[in-house]
Amino acid sequence: MFLKRFRTPKPVTDADYVSTYQATGDLEVLGALYERYMELVYAVCYRYLRDEDESKDAVMQLFEQLITDLQRYEIQNFKSWLHSTARNYCLMQLRHRKRLAGNLGEEPDAIDLPATAWPETDGFELENRLSHLDDCLKTLSDEQRTSISLFYLNQKTYAEIAELTGSDLKQVKSQLQNGRRNLKICLEKRNPEATP
Repeated sequence: MFLKRFRTPKPVTDADYVSTYQATGDLEVLGALYERYMELVYAVCYRYLRDEDESKDAVMQLFEQLITDLQRYEIQNFKSWLHSTARNYCLMQLRHRKRLAGNLGEEPDAIDLPATAWPETDGFELENRLSHLDDCLKTLSDEQRTSISLFYLNQKTYAEIAELTGSDLKQVKSQLQNGRRNLKICLEKRNPEATP
């Protein structure tokens, strides 16, 4: 009974786990919290990366990222913050993959999305900008949104997009070009300070 008064209560809610980890730096506490959401993180990663091994690697990389991120940020809702962090991580991986493909000469006339869509920052600013990107994607025509999603998120080539959508190659290129332009305009309106 005497010892019970001096024991630290075991965390129960996500907020308890976060605050305990921030106070102690105890990786077991962080591991117990992360374990609650590993399946969710894997599902998010697989949705974007479309590869089991890459998604498993991403789950582990994200845990390592949390070790420092949770000490740097004030987290209000851990589950939604983790979901956003996982999505952002995957989008950055796709961006890196796209750059590598560009360096190898694939799809030479493909233009990357504007810098405002893929900022080099992290945390809440990145989540805010990606939220703008999601909103702006909804303003595109169905054809443009489909082409942009297939090209950037699913890493499809022009020919594959044409086959999947029933459009010809010229239409796909036009939809991508117009979609990128419309995205850039929308993003600049929503986030003018990020415009070069």
